Amino acid sequence: MNEWVDGTLTVTCDPARLDQRVIAEFLASSYWAQGIPPAIVAKSLANSLCFALLDGDRQVGFARVISDYATIAYLGDVFVLPEYRGRGLSKWLMECVMSHPQLQGLRRWILATRDAHELYAKFGFTPLKRPEFFMELHNPAVYVRC
Repeated sequence: MNEWVDGTLTVTCDPARLDQRVIAEFLASSYWAQGIPPAIVAKSLANSLCFALLDGDRQVGFARVISDYATIAYLGDVFVLPEYRGRGLSKWLMECVMSHPQLQGLRRWILATRDAHELYAKFGFTPLKRPEFFMELHNPAVYVRC
């Protein structure tokens, strides 16, 4: 398992260390996954490379990457709990994500954010250079039916 340690703080990709309750509760209240059911969160975690930010054994942040590990990665569900913000932890979490050995040499990374452009720009993310090439199928009410 990949793991990064700084004092009492750890970023780990060990699925056994994920606190699915904390992740599901945060995501269900987030602007990007509002109302997402815990079962859907569990399925997404099982099918992604997950990064748990821990203070001791307490989950205080999270990120996940969906990738083929060869050409493309989608970064999503990045968060740090409010009481841990302002300490540079989102930057450290992103450093861990971007340095993961399985995520090196990819041709394209993508993400969507409403308010964290400044954070992601530090890691080379930019607005779409050719937005006319991209399309989406978006169903914002999908969790209402779950």
